[in-house]
Amino acid sequence: MTAIETITVPAHLQGYPGVAFGGYVAGVLARRAGAKTVRVDFRRPVPTGVPVRLAETADGGSELTSGETVLAVAVPAEQSVEAPDAPSWAQASAAAEAYRAAPPSGSVDCFGCGLDRTPDTGLRQHCGRVPGRALVATAWTPGSQLAGADGALPPELVWGALDCPGNAAGRLLGTQRAGAVTASLTATLLRPVRVGEPLISYAWLRAEEGRKHHMGVALASPTGDLHAMATSLWVDPRV
Repeated sequence: MTAIETITVPAHLQGYPGVAFGGYVAGVLARRAGAKTVRVDFRRPVPTGVPVRLAETADGGSELTSGETVLAVAVPAEQSVEAPDAPSWAQASAAAEAYRAAPPSGSVDCFGCGLDRTPDTGLRQHCGRVPGRALVATAWTPGSQLAGADGALPPELVWGALDCPGNAAGRLLGTQRAGAVTASLTATLLRPVRVGEPLISYAWLRAEEGRKHHMGVALASPTGDLHAMATSLWVDPRV
């Protein structure tokens, strides 16, 4: 891979209509940065179907630009948050069913959490509240069509699975409003994720400051082994 390349995010990898799915974009930048833990800050929406420039930066990170406009920046980082114990598969399954029965307002056809996506066309991060715990969670299994050449879920999609659960935590556990966007995502990938294997995604609310909502997110096996974890900042739309 050269130091600079042009990429185009396909239309099906959207978050909001016409806007690239933030978790996927963060994963693309993180893979280029190459550090174990990476922080991605979003400056502008990344469009789908439009060529943009991906380049390495002098600090060991990467950036995505359109012309002279910086869209997103990745830098090596450290993770300072520990994940609570994962809910059980039964608890996560029940939470997902509750979410699907009564999703928050403003749901869209997102690659990460769209309700009409199948296991082969989306990540199905349908995180509902876990009774008795300050968590949202979902039980899910990535479909075979999402696999990379090695049979594993590509790192970009593992990053994707760490995005939407934060939105659900903000909506269901806090005061976050519909239309909020990911302002930053800091993630650590701990072990490979195989398609066809069951997974539990869960998230919790760390703090809120006006329009800003800070989340923790983790991805685990049904036995509680962590595959990845993240912290994220979501920002409400201006009134």
